[in-house]
Amino acid sequence: MRTPDGTPDNPAAASPLQSDAHFRLLVESVEDYAIFLLDAEGRVATWNNGAKRIKGYDAQDIVGRHFSVFYPPEDIAAGKPQKELAAAAHTGRVEDEGWRVRRDSTRFWANVVITALRDAQGALIGFAKVTRDMTDRLRLAELQHARALSAHVQTALENERASIARELHDDLGQQLAALKMQLATLDANAGADGFARHALTQTRAMETQIDTVIASVRRIAAGLRPPVLDDLGLFAAIDWLVNDFRRRYGIRIDLDIGGEEAEFDAAASTSIFRLVQEALTNVVRHAQASEVRIVMTCATDRCTLSVEDDGRGAALDQPRAASAFGLLGMGERVRQLGGVIAFRSAPGEGFRIDVDIPLDGLAPRASG
Repeated sequence: MRTPDGTPDNPAAASPLQSDAHFRLLVESVEDYAIFLLDAEGRVATWNNGAKRIKGYDAQDIVGRHFSVFYPPEDIAAGKPQKELAAAAHTGRVEDEGWRVRRDSTRFWANVVITALRDAQGALIGFAKVTRDMTDRLRLAELQHARALSAHVQTALENERASIARELHDDLGQQLAALKMQLATLDANAGADGFARHALTQTRAMETQIDTVIASVRRIAAGLRPPVLDDLGLFAAIDWLVNDFRRRYGIRIDLDIGGEEAEFDAAASTSIFRLVQEALTNVVRHAQASEVRIVMTCATDRCTLSVEDDGRGAALDQPRAASAFGLLGMGERVRQLGGVIAFRSAPGEGFRIDVDIPLDGLAPRASG
């Protein structure tokens, strides 16, 4: 019955039809999920806008086709579509994540839920299938894993460098020093023991050669892991590094370090030291610069670093050459410290690197 204005006098009596219509409208309008029905054999029976957006098929192109068309060839050969339907029919529901195929043959990573549908007597009449494109989430997870792996590799590399530096300094360096002392003893006893004059000349030449080898060992060991970084801290290590580059390459470097040195943890100190080292190495190898300016400031909550040269510059909008892997490594170090890095350059206008790192990413982590 209806009221005088024509509306049902019992609203609940009309709600099933209204609910069904609203539900269909909801399913058809959802675009973040592919929601559709399969018949009992796995053929597509309905299609919504989300399915069209994710899988690329219009309804008239896919309805009636077997849903295995969404699976990669290797999954089809392994019988995965049929196995998933059988599992859903047996347990009522199956959920899976894996690669699926769009109409244009591109692949996407999908989360899929298949639910068995039965009539009032319990007979299987089909399946409801909900698919979500998880490709972006997968790529994010892979990126996070790659960054974690990169951090682990860098830590292992620094540990190995430190170990090699200790071996060079403590073992090989001491052995060379001992050999030099033995040669000096031979020199002192040359007259008393009747050594020929030419033998004395040879031992002195050997001493000179050993001095050169010792200096090389110390330089290599310092390059691997400068003791000053561990003994005197980051600021002193950067000052040592700049002086080393000045001496070895004859390049003018203006260094300005301001603020108070924070209590960096070992990994942060190493990362910032390597940033400056890599920047100076790039200048020497690629910039053809005559002057470099380095400014580092540690304030109450931030640490900033800029390295600028007057070299030939580069076109940053062009595809990167193999030498640009150094820039990628620098960017990864900064990201691991929670900071940002920017590169500014143009052909003929030098190269500038700006780094901004929050100090809370550099403080030692409390052991617990």
